[in-house]
Amino acid sequence: MSEENAVSPDDTVTSQRKIGSGFGRDSTAADVIAGIDLTGKTAIVTGGYSGLGLETVRALASAGATVVVPARRPEHARDVLAAAGLTPATAGGGVSVAELDLADLASVKEFAAGFLAGPAAGTSPAAAPDAAPATGPGSGRSLDILINNAAIMASPERRVGPGWESQFATNHLGHFALTNLLWPALAAAQGARVVALSSTGHKLSAIRFDDINFDAGYDKWRAYGQAKTANALFAVQLDALGRNFGVRAFAVHPGGIMTELQRHLPREEMIAAGWMDEHGKLDPRFKTPAQGAATSVWAATAPALQGMGGVYCEDCDIAEATVPGSPEARIRGVDAHAVDREAARRLWQVSAEMTGINAFPG
Repeated sequence: MSEENAVSPDDTVTSQRKIGSGFGRDSTAADVIAGIDLTGKTAIVTGGYSGLGLETVRALASAGATVVVPARRPEHARDVLAAAGLTPATAGGGVSVAELDLADLASVKEFAAGFLAGPAAGTSPAAAPDAAPATGPGSGRSLDILINNAAIMASPERRVGPGWESQFATNHLGHFALTNLLWPALAAAQGARVVALSSTGHKLSAIRFDDINFDAGYDKWRAYGQAKTANALFAVQLDALGRNFGVRAFAVHPGGIMTELQRHLPREEMIAAGWMDEHGKLDPRFKTPAQGAATSVWAATAPALQGMGGVYCEDCDIAEATVPGSPEARIRGVDAHAVDREAARRLWQVSAEMTGINAFPG
């Protein structure tokens, strides 16, 4: 694979087309990280104590990374991670837990401040998060990998914060605020990657800029679709803003995986959708959690992605654009509205106004 096959003529925007990664739908997180050494690297994985998040943490830790798992229920997270053999972080790596509720901006700020004030050899805590982007060793603790994995799906209508729709708030705004608050650490790493978990759910809705919080009437699946589109657009704009500081961003569709993400869905609805039969047997298109985690881990660590970013990935490769009207249009590829650069810029500005947080003011 040559970089010229993946980068547009202006050498800044990565093309939305496959690069021939050598991996695929059935690859596991262990497969894609084999031979990669993350010793001395630090990663954060939200939702890293269940489903594919747990498998993501397992893979990163196995390669030597120190992994921080933010959790709304930290004691539960510690119990799960301990049962999986993932031990507290030490100087040589490992896994630790810190409290974070993505639906609560105060909690996001507290977590980010605690991380930035943590161990950083010879450095001091980072500057205020609303300051202009800063780089270099004086910026504080470094963060090499941030995987925004946590999510809720098709949940009942709920309002959080100042009346935000909960799926948009949790899946997008919480991660938007977290990433911006952690910006000094990402820039200090001089080569960090940020992975935002989207899904084919993005095909259900573009960003509803005229009614982003569904004040005119709630639809759980359109709300989920908007949130997943927001995750994809977030990666587009973060990559545009961050590439000159060495920070690259990717959106990822992990595939269909049966995890706690489906906790709000009645069995009858999943049967009607064809996800399982009446006996509970899953559609063979579903992946295992280890397979589902593979694309996140690949996007976060693959040498083949060096110098690239701002693209939507699936099955351990950069995805192709959706072919409208094709038999697989609903389940494969990325729709144009989820990688639209103007929509990405607009969403970033709206998100900054909603949260009052922006590492790139002006």
